[in-house]
Amino acid sequence: MNVTRIRAPQLKLNIILKLASLILACLLNMTANAAIDVYDFDSPQQEAQYRGLIEEFRCPKCQNQNLAASDAPIAQDLKQKVYDLIKDRRSDAEIRAYMQERYGDFISYKPPMRPSTWILWFFPPLLLLVLIVGWFWQSKRRQVVARGQNGVTVNSTAALTSTEKAELDRLLSQAENVDHDITSIEDKK
Repeated sequence: MNVTRIRAPQLKLNIILKLASLILACLLNMTANAAIDVYDFDSPQQEAQYRGLIEEFRCPKCQNQNLAASDAPIAQDLKQKVYDLIKDRRSDAEIRAYMQERYGDFISYKPPMRPSTWILWFFPPLLLLVLIVGWFWQSKRRQVVARGQNGVTVNSTAALTSTEKAELDRLLSQAENVDHDITSIEDKK
């Protein structure tokens, strides 16, 4: 009889803990599902069109994220607008034109080719070309200098004169006689 009295409170505690963990798991599951966008499309083509467009459009707030990766409120609004335009059976070109009219060329990761975007299209290849030409010019210049074709003669094979040899021998003999130990006299003691 004493054993059943001890087990009854422990059984109630286990039931309460299991119930609390079940409620907590349900609450956590609801918050995890809250961030998922759920849109109902008429066909798989519309869903593919939607996915392609939100991958292509840039979030105006995040700047380096596309709409698909952004959780900013404006990105949520733009996703909804893209969805609405797709449901209205608009083409990709019409949706791009609508977004560029409202948000400018910045909204697209693939801006159109116009004078205002030429720097985006042409500056990187031109810069690369200038760097390659400069590198070739510099290497050619170094080869000319190494060959001595720029007016400066470099004759590395010429023998030393007798006075130059005598001076070199004198300097070498002085260097052999000098104590090259860098420790001080106090340190040697």
